[in-house]
Formats: sequence, structure tokens, C-alpha cells
Amino acid sequence: MPNPLSRNRYFAGAVLVALQFGLLAVLALMAGPTLLRGEMPVTGGLLAALSVGLGIWTLVHNRLGNFNIHPNPKASGKLVMDGPYRHIRHPMYTAVLLVAAALASLSEPWLGWPTWCVLALVLWLKSSLEERWLCEKFTDYALYCQRCKRFVPWIF
Repeated sequence: MPNPLSRNRYFAGAVLVALQFGLLAVLALMAGPTLLRGEMPVTGGLLAALSVGLGIWTLVHNRLGNFNIHPNPKASGKLVMDGPYRHIRHPMYTAVLLVAAALASLSEPWLGWPTWCVLALVLWLKSSLEERWLCEKFTDYALYCQRCKRFVPWIF
């Protein structure tokens, strides 16, 4: 039987993952009518393209076997600090925020952007848990956090 700490970690991470995907689904549903009309403003297209590019770049440097959607690090996981990880600690979360911003830009602003803000909060909470657990697993992760921003290079 797993210990209570691992059950609590799993549950907290699973709730945040479910919220992340639920909010993305809500944004996709809200953007759906605009997309079905064939409308794609330049801003939305650029945000989506940036998201795809960053996501691919991230996966090239953090192989699928090392990648984990749950914030609890894999037991066999390796710390990656090259590629996009040289500039931001959570490039995949940034890619998610970019695609969510593209979807929010296609939605009614009074619904899309508040939903995006809730998603940003969920990803901030998820990354905070993940960073706490990564510090436990990798002794050099705390130093990495001091020199590298969380989501936006040189800013945040």
C-alpha cells in the first residue's frame, strides 16, 4: 500500500492536471464557433504557432519517456536544462498558456480571458508543487531556479 504522502501528492497533482485539461476544453468550446466560421485573427494564429513551436522544441529536448504530465517527477526522470529549459523552467506550461491565449482571443473576451487567468493560476500552482518535488529529487534544481525564470524568459 502506498504511503499517505505519495497518495496526497498523486491526488494534488491529479486535481491540477484535471483542472488544466478542463479549462483548456472550456476555452476550446468557447473558441469553437469562431473557428467553425473559419475566422482566425493574426494574433490567435501567431500565438498558436508559437505554442506549437515551443512544444516541439521542448519535446525534442525532454524526450517523451522523461516527460510527465503529472507534477510528481518520474522515479527514472532526468533533469533537463538545455534547449528551451536554458531560458525557462516550464516551457511546456508556457506552450499551454500560449495556445490557451490563442483560444481566449477567439472567445468572448469577458469569458475567454478570465478562464485563461484561472488556467494560468492552475499552472502556477502545478509548477510550484513540481518545483518543490524537483528540489527534493535533484540537488542542483534550487540553483537552476535562481538563474532561470519559470514561464517567461528574463521576466517571470
